[in-house]
Parts: sequence; structure tokens; C-alpha cells
Amino acid sequence: MNKLIVIIVCVLSVSCSQKKFTNPHIVINTRMGDIEVELFPKQAPKTVAAFLSYIDSGFYKNASFYRVLKTEDFPTPTNTGIIQGGIWQTNPQKKETLHGIKLESTKQSGLTHQSGTISLARTTPASATTEFFICIGDQSPLDAGRRGTPDGLGYAAFGKVINGMDVVRKIQAQKSSGDKFDEKIIINNITKL
Repeated sequence: MNKLIVIIVCVLSVSCSQKKFTNPHIVINTRMGDIEVELFPKQAPKTVAAFLSYIDSGFYKNASFYRVLKTEDFPTPTNTGIIQGGIWQTNPQKKETLHGIKLESTKQSGLTHQSGTISLARTTPASATTEFFICIGDQSPLDAGRRGTPDGLGYAAFGKVINGMDVVRKIQAQKSSGDKFDEKIIINNITKL
């Protein structure tokens, strides 16, 4: 009987100690530290569903951050850059097989590209797949109706960093040439919390 009580207490304490979130949370694990991101499925349902499916499929194991924009690349003191990552350099064959996600613009979602926002990279409105970027500072020109994209439709913001902006800035500070890191920053994995 005592063993049963101990087991019940242990199970209850473990289940009570697990974090419960209203929105999905994910962790981007790198050698420089972890970045925890809250996703917003109510505002960007298709984008979040696709991103979570890529995580479930294991696409982000050994992915990388490979692109960077730094403070000197922007004309204003509030625009301090982005880091961009995904599977483009580590698994381009897989990326080429994926169907693009219909753009959920910031006009539709009500989200904006402020510091910590995670958004999908794209070329045309329905071309976004596994590649994403994290904003550092005010990147609202990347919102719909602004000048950040040639078509004026902006990018699909779908979440926000809630822990680990220091890691994002550390990654951004790595040596780069133009908009490319000299050495890509490996993403060990992206997992759900």
C-alpha cells in the first residue's frame, strides 16, 4: 500500500511540474544555447501547422542558421537585423520537395515584425516552407503594406521568442561576410515543449 501511495505522489508531482501552455512552445537548440518560441496558431493557423509538421518530421535535426543582417545593414537605430535558418544549406533536396504554404500576411494575422518575432522566409507569396527568420529590433517594414518586400505583401509572422534573445544576439554577432555567416550555426534540433 505504501508503494502505491509513493507511486501516485510521484506521478502527480511530475504531471503538476510539467509546463502547460495555451499556445504551442518550441525550442531551437544550438551550440550557443536554446531559443524558446511561443507560436500563435489562432493568428497564423496554416503557418504554425506547417512549421509544427516540419518539426514532427525531423526536418530541423542538424539544420542551420546561415543568413544574417546586422545593425550596419539598416539605416535606423531601431532596425538591428535578423538571423535566418532552416534546411536550405543542410538538406536542400528535402526543401525542394515541399509545397509552399499560402501566405498568411501580417494584415490577416494582426502580428507585426517586432524584436523576437519569428517569420517564414519566402520569395513569392506561396513559396515559404522550412526557412524562417528571427527579428532583432523593429522589423515592421517586413509587414504587409510596407516596403520590405517587392510585392508589398510582407512575410508570415507566426510566433515570438520568449526566452533566449541573448542567444539570438550571440548568433547574430558571429563573423559574417555580407549576409552570410562565415560558418553556419548548427541547429541541433527544434523540438516541442
